[in-house]
Amino acid sequence: MSVSRDPLSVLLAERGFLLADGATGTNLFNMGLSSGEAPEFWNTEYPERIHALYASAVEAGSDLFLTNTFGGNASRLKLHEAQGRVRELNRIGAEIGSEVADKAGRKVLVAGSMGPTGEIFAPMGTLTHEVAVEMFHEQAEGLKEGGADVLWVETISAPEEYKAAAEGCFLAGMPFVGTMSFDTAGRTMMGVTSADFVKLVGKLAHPPVGFGANCGTGASDLMRTVLGFAAQGPELPIIAKGNAGIPKYVDGAIKYDGTPDLMADYAVLARDAGASIIGGCCGTMPEHLRAMREALDTRPRGERPTLEQITAALGPFSSASDGTEAPGCGDPSHNHGRERRGRRRS
Repeated sequence: MSVSRDPLSVLLAERGFLLADGATGTNLFNMGLSSGEAPEFWNTEYPERIHALYASAVEAGSDLFLTNTFGGNASRLKLHEAQGRVRELNRIGAEIGSEVADKAGRKVLVAGSMGPTGEIFAPMGTLTHEVAVEMFHEQAEGLKEGGADVLWVETISAPEEYKAAAEGCFLAGMPFVGTMSFDTAGRTMMGVTSADFVKLVGKLAHPPVGFGANCGTGASDLMRTVLGFAAQGPELPIIAKGNAGIPKYVDGAIKYDGTPDLMADYAVLARDAGASIIGGCCGTMPEHLRAMREALDTRPRGERPTLEQITAALGPFSSASDGTEAPGCGDPSHNHGRERRGRRRS
């Protein structure tokens, strides 16, 4: 498929920027999902709830929304003895999305969510490139069967896993975007910086149609990473999908402190920093999306924000470093992280 003709690129060219959706896990927990339960099972057990989740993003003004398939690969589903249901759960998750998009009354894209395997690549771990590609390809085929417009690889930490996901999407004949999570002092947990990521994407045999950052810590840190992307002058669209503030433990539950007003400011700052596909991650609810939509539609474009303007609007960074310092202060060749296992976008 020609990159210039894939549905995401076409819609982005028409509208100039796109509003993505918010959190999946946070919203599903509010609907009754239990900790440790596989959200993907709800695609068949409670399809009306997944329909409502998708519809809430569309009603709030999103131009695209992600399917409830983040942990829908064989490795993740094996934890629930459901590795044989990969195609089914992904297909149904996308089918529900297609139904919602068809009723939107405007063009809305269904993005097939694909999260990390949770495994560590050889030689440190046991996962090989070939097996990883097979897992991503299997998931991609299920999402394709269900009618996803684009595949959305997210919350990746390791370059090896990003490359495997890219190949799996290519084998399915689907366009994809791919984001990494820069949650360790400006780096991913496997040591990738914003500059490293731009170089990685630029060298892929099967590149994405957009790339960027999601999740991580707070919106301030994600904005600093977006500025790092933009400084490299990439040709591909940049994605910003930041958390709604910082998580806090309140009354026995995790709550995010980002208000709709804060997320509105974040959306505009992200656009002015160079992102053209903007959404929320953990803690981002429909009320946040509505505020983001209004801000993007009504506030004029501004100059690229400074770090001082970002912290003044969104709060302090979680670390002094953005991970891109000269050798001795954070050499990109040093691996300061370890691969996450079992983390789920929420």
